Parts: sequence; C-alpha cells; structure tokens
Amino acid sequence: MTSMGDKGSVQTQTKVLSQGCWTEVSCPCCVSKQVEPLVLIQLSDNVQPVTKRWLISLIEASKRHGGAALLTHPGEDECRNVIVVSAPRCTLLRATEDLGLCKKYHNEEMASFSYHDRDNFTNVDDMQKFLTLVERQYIVKNELDSLQAQKKQRIPGVPEAPGVLEAWENICQKLVRAGVIKDIFPLHDQQRLNDLGRRWYSKKQIWGQPLDAIQSYFGSTVAFYFSFLDFYTWALVPPAFLGLVLTFLLPGGGGVVKEQAGEGAMEEDDDGPSVSGHMVQAVFSMLWSTLFIELWKRRSSSLSHRWGTLNLAERFAGPRPGFHGTLGLNPETGRLEPLFPEWQRQLRVGLVSLPLVGLLMGLVVLGMTCFYHGEALVQGFHQDSGSLFSGVLLYMPSMAHIVYTNMLGNVYHAVAMQLTEWENHREESSFQNHHTTKVLLFTFFNNFAVLFHIAFYKQDLPLLRKRLASMLIGNQLVNQCTEVVVPFIVDRFLSAPHKKEQEDDLEMDKLRAQRSLPPYPGLFAEYIELLLQFGYLSLFSCVYPLTAVLLLLNNITEIRGDAYKICKLFRKPFSAPVSNMGVWQTAFEVLGFVSVMSNCWLLLLSPRVQEFCLEGGISGKNIILVAILVEHVLILVKMVLAFMIPDEPDWVRIKREQIEFNSMQALGQQKL
Repeated sequence: MTSMGDKGSVQTQTKVLSQGCWTEVSCPCCVSKQVEPLVLIQLSDNVQPVTKRWLISLIEASKRHGGAALLTHPGEDECRNVIVVSAPRCTLLRATEDLGLCKKYHNEEMASFSYHDRDNFTNVDDMQKFLTLVERQYIVKNELDSLQAQKKQRIPGVPEAPGVLEAWENICQKLVRAGVIKDIFPLHDQQRLNDLGRRWYSKKQIWGQPLDAIQSYFGSTVAFYFSFLDFYTWALVPPAFLGLVLTFLLPGGGGVVKEQAGEGAMEEDDDGPSVSGHMVQAVFSMLWSTLFIELWKRRSSSLSHRWGTLNLAERFAGPRPGFHGTLGLNPETGRLEPLFPEWQRQLRVGLVSLPLVGLLMGLVVLGMTCFYHGEALVQGFHQDSGSLFSGVLLYMPSMAHIVYTNMLGNVYHAVAMQLTEWENHREESSFQNHHTTKVLLFTFFNNFAVLFHIAFYKQDLPLLRKRLASMLIGNQLVNQCTEVVVPFIVDRFLSAPHKKEQEDDLEMDKLRAQRSLPPYPGLFAEYIELLLQFGYLSLFSCVYPLTAVLLLLNNITEIRGDAYKICKLFRKPFSAPVSNMGVWQTAFEVLGFVSVMSNCWLLLLSPRVQEFCLEGGISGKNIILVAILVEHVLILVKMVLAFMIPDEPDWVRIKREQIEFNSMQALGQQKL
C-alpha cells in the first residue's frame, strides 16, 4: 500500500515535467491532476523530430488503432532525445487482468482481478495504492513491447533500408535495430529508494529484510531472490555448527593431510575425520538439503499469495517480443497474433538443442582430459630435464585450460542464446527457463567436473579436501572484493563528484540523470553463485565439514552487498511478476537429489571407512553392495520426507482453491 510519503515523492518527481505536456485522456475515469512518470525511452542523439512525433502518436493511440493506449511526455522540448511514458487507469486495470494478478477484494481476501468486476476491489480508484510501482512500470513496458505494425509502412525520418516496417512486425524491436531507440528503462523514485535503503542495507541488524517494500519497489523477481538468500543464509547455521563440532571437538576433525617421506602420494593421517564423523556429516547433508528445499517451497508459496502472484496467467497475455509464427487467432484468447505449433518447438529442442548442448558438454570433458594428460607430460619432462624452461612449462597446462574454458564458455553462452531464440518460446518465462537450464548445465560441468574427477576417478580425498578448501577460500576473497570493496569504492570515490554536482544543481533534471547509471546485470550471476555454494555444501561437505561455516560468513555480507548494489549503482530493472524462483528452484532440488549419491560414495571411498569395513571382515564386493543399499535407503528416506512435507501450507492451498473457484463463478456470471 502506498503511503502519503509515496504520494509526496510522486509530486516531487513530477515537478521536473510540466503537466500540460502530457497526453490528454478522453476517458473520465482516467483523468488525473498529476501524472506519474514511470518509464523513460532514450532515443539516439541524431533522431529526427518527425520520428519522435510518429513514435509518440503511436504510443498514445488506442488499442483498436494499433497503439499502446499510454500517456507520453516529450521531455523539455520536442527536439530532446527522451520520451517519458506513463499509463492511464483503464490501461493499467486491463493489463492487471491479462497478467492474472490477484488483488484484495471488498472482503479483504485475495482474488484474481477482473476488469468487469473492478468496482468490488479495494483501492481500485487509486492506482498508487492498487498497484505497486514496479507493477505499473512493468505494465508500461509490456504495452510497449506489444506494439506491432498493422500494415507494411515506412518509419518517418529513418533511411529506407532499415526504416521499413513489415506487417505485424514488433515496432520497438525494429526501432532498436534501426538505432532509433537506445534504451527503455523504469525510473527510480528517489525518495522511496532512499527510504528503502535506510530500512534495508543501512540498518545494523544482520537478519531480517523489508521483503514487502522490496517487492513493492523492485518486484517479486528481486524479492524472491533476497528472500531465498536470507532463508538460505540462516539455514546454514545448523550445518555450520555441526561442521565446527566435527572439526574441533571430535578426534581428527581437522582432516590434516600429510605427504609420505619417500613417496609423492597423499594420505590421511590420524587427524582425518573419524568414521562416525563421515557418516554423521553425510547423513546430515542429505536430510538438511531435503528439509531446506521443502521448507523453502512452503515459504515461497506463502510469499506468492501475499504478493498476489499465486495464480498468474501469463499464457493468456500477449506473446513476448521475439516470438514469431503464422498470423492467426489464438484459440484460447481469440486474439489475432503469431501462432507456432508446440510440436515443432519440442522437435527443435529434442533434435537440435539437446544434441548441441551434449556436444559442448563433451568438449568440457575433453578439455579437462587434455589438461590432465598435458600436466602429466610436462611433469615427466621436468623430472627428466630439471631445467628452467621445463619449470616454466609446468604452468602451461593450467594456463591453456583456463583460456580454453573461458573461450568455450563464451561460445556456449552465445550458442545457448541463439538456440533458445530459435526454439521460439511464446512466454517470456518459458524463454528464460530454457535459456537458464542450458547455461546451468554448462556451469555445473565447468565447476564440478574437476571435483568429481578427483573424488571418483583419482579417488584422492585429501586432494579433494585441499581443492575444495582452496576454491571456497579463493571464491570468498574474490566475492568479498567484488560485492563489498569495489561497490564501496565506486560509490564513495568515483561517483562522489557526480553526485555532488547533482546536489549543487537544484534545476538538474533528475529523470535524465538516471541515464548515466549502467543497466542492472540481472540476478543470473547471483543465483549461479548460490547454486555453486549449495553444490559445494551438499555434494562434498562430508570431506570438508567447515564448508558451511565459510559460506555463512560470506552470505552475511552478501545480503547487504547485493542490496547496496541494486539500490545505488545501477538503473532500476524491469521486473515481471513471478510466483516462485522458476527453474532455479528445480536446479536446487536436482542438486539435493545428487547429493545423496555423492555423499554415499564419498563415504565409501574414505580410507578410514574402508579400513573399518575390512577390519570387520567385509569384502570389497560386499562394501559396494552395502553402499548401494545405503544409497537407495537414503533416497527413499529423502522421497518420503519430500512427500510428507506439502509444498504449500494448508491455508495457502485453501486460498488458492478459493481464488480458482471464485474465478470460475465470475466467468460464469460474465457469460450469463
């Protein structure tokens, strides 16, 4: 809900734009004394005035005339290269229904919004209370993305070759390719942003985040990430406590590794983890990962209900801008739009995308194999010659592998994007999920292949412990530098003179000043970091029990660092309403399942466990059979636990079913 302070911030923000230049609306219910600037379209510096006037008229035009039915402001004068966009009440309400958002009904219960039943929803006459700021901005972006040429035409003021619009071609994408539009981004509300910052990253407590305020300002996509980061960080406390106990209180918890005097082989000494320590850590990791994921699902569904995204209907909204196909009537909505058969999409995924992704995964394994082979050759050459030149060559396999991995990573990311575009997904969420899945596969192979090779091929647990510890500590140092030190230096020293100029110049256009900020890079890298952390912890923590301790210390600062960056260092991102973390949640579930097998076989490979079994008269064949039996038992326990814990609380399930029932009743009344 928007407070009086929020209304004051809107009034302050609109002072830089004269109200008389906004689009005049004919609908009586859309008339407002003050228009709220929501989105800024940045045009190229050499855009022609006629092109700008044509684009403004298109954005202002009604839907039946091929427009977006939005409000525009040309900036300070017609020749400036910005267009500020807002939305009238009717456009916002119709888009709310298309997106399937839930809002409070007159009985204070959440219900799927219906435009025909709009008068029965609370605060429907005040858009700043009815919709959050990020929802209003996303609706504007969604309406702009839906602009399509009704017929073949030429863009005024643009050379003929790039300036021809084909029938039903996406207009905004065409203008970006033609160099007319440089960027489209939502505008910050500085007063609300400062208030959020004081409640978020500036306070001294190390727990608790203003999730509702984050969702209201940055959207559910960002809010779900920070909620998950907070939930995951405090879920690390039990495994961190267990790791400290196993390391410092049980005999041999430190896992010290020594090298035999006469040999180069590594072995665990008497300070290695005991048999009971290995077993406790392995079983605990399996149980912890299962409980963590299942409890997070329940928290996620509760947040989704609270934020009105429990029953999203994205498939009923318009297609994403990059979607193409044969023009026809959508059988579900009856709207004229491009259509593409689902079987063709599945055929492309199964016959082209999957084989290509598998081929690139094979190249990752090939690179790792060549690295180990080259390392062995160079070491043998150095032992024979012992020269300075051979000593330098020792570093060549590692350097070559790093270069190879980076080049392959760049190629893979480009191929993954092209493949996902070619698959032609209609909904934006489907596009993002398929692209994320492809990149996740590569990231998993690239980061865990070496550890699995050391653990299960070389069967060298001391080396695995050393490699895992070095990766964790190295990643922590790099992360703290990039997440805390660099943002602090940029904001306090590099950006300080610029901010001082803005404070001194009271007439400076605050809307234009936001163009100097870089675009927000998104949450992909942040989720990848958390997924790698979860992988290190759930897959290999029985080898290095202090993993959770290091991750907990890192994530306490990570929360504040990520909050500081998104508030201070970047433009505000668009955020589509989402009901959960999407494919990321599935990725964490898959890692939790793989952790059962990983921990069982790491337990089997432990020299202490093998020695204990041999002393008990268990043969090697029987040891493997016991390991397989234990693995299947633990998988069964994990599945039973997941089944016993519902994905959503009973009250959320009841609310969701009530929303579905009320929607069916409302639809029946409309038909009558």
